Amino acid sequence: MGLWQRFTLIFKSKANKALDKAEDPRETLDYSYEKQLELLQKVRRGVADVATSRKRLELQITQLEQQSTKLEGQAKAALAGGREDLAREALMRRSGLTTQIADLQTQLVGLQDQEEKLIQASQRLQAKVESFRTKKETIKATYSAAEAQTKINEAFSGISEELGDVGLAIQRAEDKTAQMQARGQAIDELLASGALDDPTGTSKDSITLELERMASGNDVEAQLAAMKGEISGAAPAPAIESADKPQA
Repeated sequence: MGLWQRFTLIFKSKANKALDKAEDPRETLDYSYEKQLELLQKVRRGVADVATSRKRLELQITQLEQQSTKLEGQAKAALAGGREDLAREALMRRSGLTTQIADLQTQLVGLQDQEEKLIQASQRLQAKVESFRTKKETIKATYSAAEAQTKINEAFSGISEELGDVGLAIQRAEDKTAQMQARGQAIDELLASGALDDPTGTSKDSITLELERMASGNDVEAQLAAMKGEISGAAPAPAIESADKPQA
């Protein structure tokens, strides 16, 4: 297969696929129905034309028959008046009209037969068009329902995928939350054990710390002196004052 043939084949396959995707069977059915209606209208116009021609022939035959009857009366009157020559002329004219009437009646029979056939064809075509219309509407309704169902399924599919992503996001959020809770509990345990300084405590300078240690030492000395006094039965010694205060 040559390069051009391959290109043509690919182009046709792509074009067919694009056309198939763009084609809406409902539009195709409506278009076919419109064409059938146009054909039915043509057949009906044909029936009307034949009926018009038949009616025209019937009128011509009626007029010729009236003339024939008139000539027959004239021939009788001429013969009664002793004018055989005029009677003969009238009868000759009447004979010509009779021939014309016979020809027109033959044509009329042909038109009537043609009209009857066209009427039957029109009726059969109309029945087919009505049947096609019913089938068309059924197919369109079925296609629309299938299309709606497909869209619903696609929507559900999209929702399922989104829910799957949401589920993963929720799982990650729960994992992170559990990690943060575990970390917070670990920090609380470390703070409770003294392994970490309380981050909420206020920092103290060296002077404040030294003063607190001295006060704590004085309190210990006072408690020790009181214990000695209780043991010896003597009055407890006075509390040791702060180291900064001079001895008496």
